[in-house]
Parts: sequence; C-alpha cells; structure tokens
Amino acid sequence: MDIEFSGTMHRWVNNPSIYLVSVPKELSDEIKEISEGLTNGWGSLKVEATIGSTVWRTSIFPDSKSGLFDLPLKAEVRKKNNLKAGSLVKVHLNVLGF
Repeated sequence: MDIEFSGTMHRWVNNPSIYLVSVPKELSDEIKEISEGLTNGWGSLKVEATIGSTVWRTSIFPDSKSGLFDLPLKAEVRKKNNLKAGSLVKVHLNVLGF
C-alpha cells in the first residue's frame, strides 16, 4: 500500500525529544481497516518512508487519543531535510506487507 500526504512535524507529548508527523485521518482509517490482524506490538506497522531524497525503513504507530498513525522522524532524516518542529513535511509511505 503506497500513500502520500503532507503533515506538520511535531514533538511527541510524552517525550519531546521524539519528532513525529501524523498520517491524516482518512488515510489512517484506511490503513486500520486493511491492516487488521497484521500489526506488530502496540499496533505498529512496518513501512518504508521517503521524505525528499531520504528513504528509510521504520514503523508507524497508532495514537490512541487522536486515532491517527504517527511516523517518527529520526535526527538523520530531520537534518538531511532541514526539518524543525512546525515544518510542513511531504511524505511517501509504502506500508509493507500488502
């Protein structure tokens, strides 16, 4: 499953050293619907993510409060793409296993 979206990078409330971009509601709902029974621990799903020319493998995690999936952005990705909290981020995700 390939999806593209734009979102604002933000810090995780529980740990401000972790930066995330949330998958929009409509796409998060679609991912939940087709991934039932395929998630890993904490409901995570393996993905290949692309921002700019940076490609990496990671997981997206469901946020129980918002109902959205969150993509963590490691320091290397943020640095290569000059991203800071509040930056608008264009993301391509390949949800693996479909």
